[in-house]
Amino acid sequence: MKYISTRGQSPALSFTEILLGGLAPDGGLYLPETYPQFSAEDLTRMRAMSYAELAFEILSRYADDIPAEDLRAIINKTYTAEVYCNTRENEQASDITPLLTLEPGLHLLALSNGPTLAFKDMAMQLLGNLFEYVLDKAGQDINILGATSGDTGSSAEYAMRGKRGIRVFMLSPHEKMSRFQAAQMFSLQDKNIYNIAVKGVFDDCQDIVKAVSNDHAYKAQYKIGAVNSINWGRVAAQIVYYFKGYFEATKSNEQQVSFSVPSGNFGNVCAGHIARMMGLPVRHLIVATNENDVLDEFFKTGIYRPRNAANTYHTSSPSMDISKASNFERFVADLTGRDGMRLRALWSAVDQGGGFDLKSAGLYDKIADFGLVSGSSNHANRMETIRDTWEKYGVMIDTHTADGLKVGLEYLEPGIPTLCLETALPVKFEDAIHEALGRNPERPASMENLESLPQRFTVMDADADAVKAFVAQHSGH
Repeated sequence: MKYISTRGQSPALSFTEILLGGLAPDGGLYLPETYPQFSAEDLTRMRAMSYAELAFEILSRYADDIPAEDLRAIINKTYTAEVYCNTRENEQASDITPLLTLEPGLHLLALSNGPTLAFKDMAMQLLGNLFEYVLDKAGQDINILGATSGDTGSSAEYAMRGKRGIRVFMLSPHEKMSRFQAAQMFSLQDKNIYNIAVKGVFDDCQDIVKAVSNDHAYKAQYKIGAVNSINWGRVAAQIVYYFKGYFEATKSNEQQVSFSVPSGNFGNVCAGHIARMMGLPVRHLIVATNENDVLDEFFKTGIYRPRNAANTYHTSSPSMDISKASNFERFVADLTGRDGMRLRALWSAVDQGGGFDLKSAGLYDKIADFGLVSGSSNHANRMETIRDTWEKYGVMIDTHTADGLKVGLEYLEPGIPTLCLETALPVKFEDAIHEALGRNPERPASMENLESLPQRFTVMDADADAVKAFVAQHSGH
């Protein structure tokens, strides 16, 4: 399997050759040259597989330059009940991603049982083990530079802490995460973890990461790698739980399902799009946004208009407070038939502060062929959905999952199960849960008094050169 850039001007490379990096040299994102296809017979064979078995079945198609026995060992080490053990009372840890049925035809796919209580752990724990394996084979080390709006950062740091040859430099928007999210990251005292709180919004952090990635000399000198969802390994790992959720919610391959996905950087729903392209019987992928509704606007109008920092709202579902969705480029690449020249033109407009209109370009009608629809949610919607879910089902959900559930309910269809993807446990957003329900969510014993632990982070301006200097100073090179 070879990987090419969405922008068409980088050489085709293998999985391990692109694993440690982020952007391709031409500024695009890597995609496989073709998507592996699963037939109805394949799906029947896969239906009874465990999560780890399913992960190997899917990822071995994408990581075919890793010996099968090595890949299987890495996957088996990752997806264990011991790692994914933060379960509700009626969930089995061995299921890894249990399906919680709210009522017939309406389900939550529980993705937040990992060590940081967020769906990002599903891919990040695997990525940490893959990084360590590849670096050990090559006798190399790496400096990971990432940006987070709340959950990616802690998931990456918990996956990489203490790993040989890996240092993590994580950018986050200063004072714009929940107290729990910030404490999860900033309380880590591991010597290979560096937290940088940027005076700005998530998009500023993401722009800095892209600027560093596009400085090829610096990237090579300081061995910069990426774990954001621009990293293909993360997207590939997320494909697995779409298959697992489908098998849990259906009895035969003749059935379709819809997935409702809270969306910020478009990585989670992009994995669902790829699962559908691989042959998973998906009716709709429902893109659920919050007040930062750039993606909802696109899927309703064909116009993509990222906002600037001043017009990005700080909301009670902060991990979705994103205006420029990096992984959206992967979807548009498929929409255009992998037209690198067109992608370069479209994202040149975005990079210059503009946007683009695919309706006038004659591409908007093709979106229906990919099954994507969308909707948005706001603070009042979130509070109401959290209350309704608690009162009707006795299930407590976080604010982002509430956005997904609210929009998912708008697309319910008879005979089509809808799976709403849970993105985090409620404890990560305690203030919002208290506002909605008048009570605090339970938290795992390991995270009691988390906010009172000593914190270690550096506050910096939104300045790529300053971040480069900081990384150079602490990189060991």
